[in-house]
Amino acid sequence: MDRSRSHPYPPARLFWRVAAFVVMLGCAATTTAQTARKPSPYEVRPGTEAATPPNTGPDYLPRIDGRAQFMQLARVYNAGTALELPHLIFVIDRQAGNRIYYVNTPRHALHEQFVRQQRLVRSLDKATLNAQYRDPARRFLFGTLAWQQDLPGYTYEFWEGDQLTAALLRETDSAVRASFAEPIRFKTNSTQHDALAKSTGLAFVTQEALLREQRFLPLNTGSAEGRLRIVRTQAQLDALSPRDIPVLDEVPIALAPVAGLVTQRPSTLLSHVNLLAKGWGIPNVYLRDAQQTLRQYDGRWVSLQVTANDYRVTPLKRPARTPSSSTPRPTVRNLPRPDLSVTALKPLASLRARDSRQCGVKAANLGALRAVLPPAASVPDGFCVPFAHYQAMSDRLGIAARLRSLQRRPGFDSDPSVRREALAALRAEIANAAPDPAFVRDLDRQWRSQLNSAAVFVRSSSNSEDLPGFSGAGLYTTVPNVTRSEAVAKAVQTVWASVYNFEAYEARSAAGLPQDAVSMAVLVQRAAPSDSSGVMITRDPFDANRKHITYISAKRGLGIRVVEGKRQAEQVMYSNWSKAVQVLSRSAEDTQLVAQAGGGVREVPITGSRQVLTDALIARLAKLGVTTKQALGGVDQDIEWAVVGDDVLILQSRPYVSP
Repeated sequence: MDRSRSHPYPPARLFWRVAAFVVMLGCAATTTAQTARKPSPYEVRPGTEAATPPNTGPDYLPRIDGRAQFMQLARVYNAGTALELPHLIFVIDRQAGNRIYYVNTPRHALHEQFVRQQRLVRSLDKATLNAQYRDPARRFLFGTLAWQQDLPGYTYEFWEGDQLTAALLRETDSAVRASFAEPIRFKTNSTQHDALAKSTGLAFVTQEALLREQRFLPLNTGSAEGRLRIVRTQAQLDALSPRDIPVLDEVPIALAPVAGLVTQRPSTLLSHVNLLAKGWGIPNVYLRDAQQTLRQYDGRWVSLQVTANDYRVTPLKRPARTPSSSTPRPTVRNLPRPDLSVTALKPLASLRARDSRQCGVKAANLGALRAVLPPAASVPDGFCVPFAHYQAMSDRLGIAARLRSLQRRPGFDSDPSVRREALAALRAEIANAAPDPAFVRDLDRQWRSQLNSAAVFVRSSSNSEDLPGFSGAGLYTTVPNVTRSEAVAKAVQTVWASVYNFEAYEARSAAGLPQDAVSMAVLVQRAAPSDSSGVMITRDPFDANRKHITYISAKRGLGIRVVEGKRQAEQVMYSNWSKAVQVLSRSAEDTQLVAQAGGGVREVPITGSRQVLTDALIARLAKLGVTTKQALGGVDQDIEWAVVGDDVLILQSRPYVSP
């Protein structure tokens, strides 16, 4: 059914998605990872069909006296799973003295179907139907009543775009409580509903509160076989192999490819590790108390299956395949070939998409956005150090030959600890090498003349990141808030050296990217003293069909904390259909990162409200996301942003990668 024609305001969507992380994290290629969300009747998704009892019983009941009557009328999504959700729709006829109808929902999926079938109205054209969600003087109230197993308890709610008033909410509460025998609370589905509930003084529960109770979240669906590892120390994390399925307390800052991933603490959907896991196409799941729940499998070979509504760990007698030494290698994928003919340091303002061959996709995208975003937003000024300078350094130090020698070292190919140690030595050699004096002078001159010696972030813009199918998120090093001339040159070398970060090397190997074809351009960009910062995706990351949704995660201060994902960010969904804001989580941070005057960053306490973003700012960011997507070829984007005072800055935009 085409909802844009038949019903522009779908009734009672329960978008209680998980929040936090990844926690929250992604979807598979063909199956949407449900995040405790009741699908709309207008949608049919594999694996989310409701359990529908035989078409018996009455069309409706005027009251519900217990669980049996509720279930007689309920539609049940994800029956028998961790995300089971029984619900029924209800209609209140205000013209008939607030008469309530608890609807046989398997028989009448939509409110308008029921009122037509019952002949409560002669006609229900589009304008009249829309008024039932917008008009304070509307005839009908269309709601949903559900059993929330993680509370546990009953809730009633309205579509997130419903323009409720205090009077309408009180009427609903009175009618429901008079006709529903069990304790029940109002569930808010938008920030407007949150404010309304507080103003009325009624008992209510927020979507965020429900998400905090959620015990399971499929961040990426799929299946894998491997050795399950309970990881409690950094040494255990460093020793993981591609055949391991780690069970982590929290999302780490960096992670080499593994077979599957389980975390027991909420984090951020758009953390670098979660984006990488999505790109690797591995099963990824949040499970409360996972280390205790799965301890019996520690060190054992298992199969991990994560579906849209449940997970399963099954012990194996032996692995279906032999360990990684004989695991088939991925197909080699070509990397964009850098243009080494350009040596001039290039201002961002001069860059366009075509310049990715000299400066990488990251810098080229920012150059293109710098030309089209103002006055709605801006891109901090900066310049690119082209690939040619990395290549000159590599030739001068003989890095290619050095890498080939390391790769021939006994154990390098088979032992991650040997690779880790050898790559660390190679990074140190690059980072600590004496720089080319002429290059240092050019770098200093550009920094002083173009950026007025301002504090800068020095960032990667390699030919092996921000690519379709391989984001490379978080693989390379960013040096924040560099304030001194000699430190700028040192930071550039540090970014060059990060080509050989262990996690970067492992991720490229897993993706079939040739190590000897990697090149690194560097972006030197004016630092932004962010009041708040974060990441957004220009569609619903849980459901690729919901293009009208923008997902945003945010924290106070510099954005490093958001992409690390170690603690829960503020996470919201904005719908450009309903203009409603749904809060998935508020930030769990009690400190924020700020720039130090002498360089680097420091931590300071956060005081006051946990709320980071206003509704107006969320709507503004979502609009900028649409503009950014259009400017970069219409491909959904993963966008890093910051807010300084009243100004919004776009810091990075890459294609959003789904496996």
